[in-house]
Amino acid sequence: MTDHPYAGMWVTADGRIRHELLAEGRYVEARGSRERAYTGRYTVTGTHIDYVDDSGFSADGDFVDANTLHHAGMVLTRRADRRTA
Repeated sequence: MTDHPYAGMWVTADGRIRHELLAEGRYVEARGSRERAYTGRYTVTGTHIDYVDDSGFSADGDFVDANTLHHAGMVLTRRADRRTA
């Protein structure tokens, strides 16, 4: 999964929610000032993503295109630099 096309930083328009999808199938979610609010693993099948948090919570979403992710009622867009939130 090292060259996964969806790996990278995904951010809501207000910058409050930030998902960093790591190439090895792990993710780190930041919420507001909490940089590591949630961590876990993810799998992608086609354009669908399934998340499983390290605590056991699960969620999912869909990539609309290469730069747009719909997840839990939110719209996240790809950011080239994780500090651009």
